[in-house]
Amino acid sequence: MELTRYVDELQHQLATAAAAGGDEARELAGRLSAPLDAAVRLVLLEALSTAASEITAELAPGAVDVRLRGRDPEFIVTPAPASAFDDDATPAAEPARPAVLDPDDVSTSRTTLRLPDQLKAQVEEAASREGMSVNTWLVRAVAAALAPTAPSRPVPRATSTSGRVTGWVR
Repeated sequence: MELTRYVDELQHQLATAAAAGGDEARELAGRLSAPLDAAVRLVLLEALSTAASEITAELAPGAVDVRLRGRDPEFIVTPAPASAFDDDATPAAEPARPAVLDPDDVSTSRTTLRLPDQLKAQVEEAASREGMSVNTWLVRAVAAALAPTAPSRPVPRATSTSGRVTGWVR
C-alpha cells in the first residue's frame, strides 16, 4: 500500500488552508510540509497496525500482519489452517469460531509469557516458516487451542503458488 498519495493530499490540504492566511502562512506551510511527511507516515502506520490487529482478532486463528517495505506498508494475510478437511479430502462443515473471541471486543491485552529457550526457538522457527510474527503465531495457536472444534492432529497449511494471499477481508 503506497502512502505517498495520502501524504501528498494532506500537504495539498495544508497548502490550500495556508493560502487563505497570506504569504507568511504559505511560507510556514511550505517549511512544515517536509517534516510532516515522516510524522504523517508514522501515524498512518499506527492506524493500519491497529486495524490489522482488530482484523486478526476477527480472523483468528487466521491473521493479518502489517510489514514495512521501504517507506510503505504491506499487508500479509495468513489464512486459518485448512482444518476443514479430513483424511479423505472431503470437505467438512465449516469450523466453529473460537468461543473466546467476542467480535464486538477488539481490545488487546499485553501478557508476559515465559518460555523455555528451546521452546521459544521452536516458536520463532514455526512463525518464520509460516511468514508471520511470533505474536501473531501465538495468537493463532491460542485461538486454535480454545476453539471448540480444534483438530487433534496437525493439519497441512493451505498453499498458493506465490506463498502469499492478498485481497480484502470482511
